[in-house]
Amino acid sequence: MGERIAFGPYLFDMTNSTLLRGDDVVSLGGRAAAVLQTLLEANGEVVAKAQLLDRAWPDTIVEEGNLAVQVATLRKILGTRPDGAEWIGNVARVGYRLVRDAGGATSGIPAVAVLPFANLSGDDQQDYFVDGIVEELIAALSRFRTFAVIARNSSFAFKHRAVDVREVARTLGARYVLEGSVRLAGPRVRVTAQLIDGASGSSLWAENFDGAVGDILDFQDSITEAVIGLIEPQLRRAEIERARRKRPENLDAYDLYLQALPFMQGVRVVQLQDFDRAIELLERAIALDPDFAPALALAAWAHEMRLTRGGSAPPEVDDAAAALQLAARGLAADGNDPNVMLVAGIVRLTISGEHGTGLALIRRAQAANPNSLLIANVSGYAHFFMGDYDGAIASHERFLQLSPGLAETFWSLNGIARSHLAAGRIEEALAWGLRGLEASEGVDFPHCIVAAAYAHLGRIDEAQAQLARAHAIWPDLTISSLLGRTGQPDGRDRVLVEGLRLAGVREL
Repeated sequence: MGERIAFGPYLFDMTNSTLLRGDDVVSLGGRAAAVLQTLLEANGEVVAKAQLLDRAWPDTIVEEGNLAVQVATLRKILGTRPDGAEWIGNVARVGYRLVRDAGGATSGIPAVAVLPFANLSGDDQQDYFVDGIVEELIAALSRFRTFAVIARNSSFAFKHRAVDVREVARTLGARYVLEGSVRLAGPRVRVTAQLIDGASGSSLWAENFDGAVGDILDFQDSITEAVIGLIEPQLRRAEIERARRKRPENLDAYDLYLQALPFMQGVRVVQLQDFDRAIELLERAIALDPDFAPALALAAWAHEMRLTRGGSAPPEVDDAAAALQLAARGLAADGNDPNVMLVAGIVRLTISGEHGTGLALIRRAQAANPNSLLIANVSGYAHFFMGDYDGAIASHERFLQLSPGLAETFWSLNGIARSHLAAGRIEEALAWGLRGLEASEGVDFPHCIVAAAYAHLGRIDEAQAQLARAHAIWPDLTISSLLGRTGQPDGRDRVLVEGLRLAGVREL
């Protein structure tokens, strides 16, 4: 039996050019089989018409219309994809592309296409600069494993062409499309980027970025950071909303993973019962796709959080063992996924005590995807756990650098304030804590940080005013309940606790 390539419900045997659906052989003519095999060999990239003609009619000159007939025959045989689009997409005047499943049959991971940006500078010699920005964006987006990125060769087939974004999305099999433009005027440059829903053509997000070119490579890096830092959360939110709209019986592993995400991270304060709900959703996702690494890693993190934050597991569940086992399974399923590395490092730090291995995994995650907001934020708390307060601050500052305007910035603002407080830098802790308060209305912990800082500075009245606001949100606030929530060992929050005692917080 030769090599077989799967797509949708089909298997194509590359040795004998046979198409199977289940156990049934699908009848194909020799030329249609040659066209299909060539498209499959391209692994989702656009294949030029000339190349397809050479494979189906070797050493023969034929009209392009003959190729169109074979493509039409294949489309009729294959039917449509689950989203209603054709398996074989047409890139006008260029060629064809067979859309392969980006995330597997059960995971349903979406694909993103980054189209060539328009050069509005009036100078074709600046195309290299514009294309370089797009290539950096494709490379940076490709570091995320929760969505696929269409290959450069396929998206660049649309360069210098006026196209309907919805048609591009159908052709490339992309759920989202990123397009934009670059305008150079002397030393100044403006980059405009827009994220579009591929099905409806509606804009999900748009932003302008202005700067001075200076060193070209440095500028391309800074634009990449700025765009990725803003676009990744927008993609995540759009996908979460899409999953929420799906009927329960139609949810796949990826949808269930998305539904679990808000219980683990976001703009809201996570409660102990949120971990129970996340674990329930993720267990269903893993049952559908046992090797879906993002779900395995998130489930490991949910068990770790429930354990270290003082939650209660069912009698038959050992959260520590479950977290370690799921993290190991995640690494086995995809050891190159930065988020999987991150969680595997966290559980080794907090549960098994393998501090060296844990930190090494977290640093690998940071190196593998330096533009991930999640990795920047969580690694900050990991450094805090290890008592490396300056390392924690550096990680949280990286989060703020990537996405300064996001609502989620309060996590990093408070992380910086807490780290300064733990290091005994009270004035700095107060300054950052007040910034955190501005970004986190309705959240109790920032009031605790600011109250402790005020108390250490002898400003007891102001400290108690902050405590009153914290108690209004968290009526059961005590030293004991605070330490149960933070889950920090060996007195990492000693300065925080001492300040709260000075302000009058009771022990139990």
